[in-house]
Amino acid sequence: MQNYGSAIWQLQEAKAKLSQLVKQAALGPQFISVHGEKAVVVLSLQDFNQLVQPSDSFWQFMQKSPLKGISLSFKRNKDAPRDIDL
Repeated sequence: MQNYGSAIWQLQEAKAKLSQLVKQAALGPQFISVHGEKAVVVLSLQDFNQLVQPSDSFWQFMQKSPLKGISLSFKRNKDAPRDIDL
């Protein structure tokens, strides 16, 4: 099986040719099927990092919020705490 970029590997083949599978993952996602259904994806570390790292910092995310600039008013309940038997 010659793989360039994305490919689908049967589980048995992926186990037998793990080194080749890893090399091909550097070129693109490699799918592993179990009983004819895609079950998992092998990605390069670079592709994985792009998926899990947010594109914006938390500060940038908050600045883009549609709620930015809304004034919030919190009212605190000033009642005494209730008694609890321990």
